[in-house]
Amino acid sequence: MEIALNEDHRAIEDGVAKICSSFGDDYWTECDQAPRFPHEFHKAMADAGFLGITMPEEVGGSGLGVTEAAVMMHTVTQGGGGMAAASALHINLFGPHPIVVHGTPEQKERWLTPLIAGEQKVAFGITEPNAGLDTTSIETFAKRTSEGYVIRGRKMWTTTAQVADKILLLTRTTPKAECKKKADGMTLFYTDLDRSKIEVRRIPKMGRSAVDSNALFIDDLAVPEFDRVGEEGKGFRYLFDSLNPERVLFGVEAIGLGRDALRRAATYAKERVVFGRPIGQNQGIQHPLAEKWTYLESAFWMCMRAAWLYDNKQPCGAEANAAKFLAGRAGYEAALQAVMTLGGMGYAKEYQVERLFRESMIPRLIPVTEQLILCFIGENVLDLPKSY
Repeated sequence: MEIALNEDHRAIEDGVAKICSSFGDDYWTECDQAPRFPHEFHKAMADAGFLGITMPEEVGGSGLGVTEAAVMMHTVTQGGGGMAAASALHINLFGPHPIVVHGTPEQKERWLTPLIAGEQKVAFGITEPNAGLDTTSIETFAKRTSEGYVIRGRKMWTTTAQVADKILLLTRTTPKAECKKKADGMTLFYTDLDRSKIEVRRIPKMGRSAVDSNALFIDDLAVPEFDRVGEEGKGFRYLFDSLNPERVLFGVEAIGLGRDALRRAATYAKERVVFGRPIGQNQGIQHPLAEKWTYLESAFWMCMRAAWLYDNKQPCGAEANAAKFLAGRAGYEAALQAVMTLGGMGYAKEYQVERLFRESMIPRLIPVTEQLILCFIGENVLDLPKSY
């Protein structure tokens, strides 16, 4: 058994790393503090063809797997941009997957081609203030009309809605109380983000300010039937196609961020001299950094195993969830240790590790909580009774 990246994976690493090297710390600091979307970085990745790495070749993509996307996103966050860089891109890699699987040829051409080319951006409208992780309890409703649907409701934590042209929107078309199964009666749309019908309010937050998060207020948004993805009432099941890839990608992004923070800390520890010797010569500094490397490396290969299983059409729910769990913690711990290694300067924006630490919280919180991951493993791997 060979556990290693192949030549194609190394080529992806090299290509992405070259692009990332053109966007230094000053760029990401400015995007974070402005705050503003990293349009230039997004365009550079689109121009190089990376936004379509998992998309079908017939619409301009590369037709590669989650494994290749994981290599790409690990390199992106390792390149200094952290979760801001990742969040500018990763909805392209898992968000449109229901369209790839369930969309018509006309829809794929109309929606995916401009997305891959970087000509359009999409927001992901799933979460709601009164539902959270209980997605079957969403209240946004799409009412049938003679011309299609009219949608009313609210969405929360919708990423990139400030700059998006399109929105992938999950709604109810049948009230939950009228469905035999709670996952029934939900319908997915991919449509124009019409700002005359959708009020977009930016949410101020602790980190990753370069990529906006928003509360959406949807009031009588008219959506034609040809903007519906697949069949009415099956939208929630369509989202399952992207859940495991999403967990893998968030995992490798956390690891890349952690490795960047660890690199910065080790560099500082070699250069910072106190009491006549570099602080990195002290085991009290050296051992915690080495320990964080072991966690990052272990989590990385769990992510890659989950990606390999998915690409080879094998069950990977436990591995994908475990990968996200381990990687989220490993990235956070590495970023925290980087701040502690730099001491007072770790709290200064000049050295960047405070930005990485703030962003390291994201993969621990989303797309699924650590507690629900443990519930899933307890029930589905350890065969324990369902606890919620």
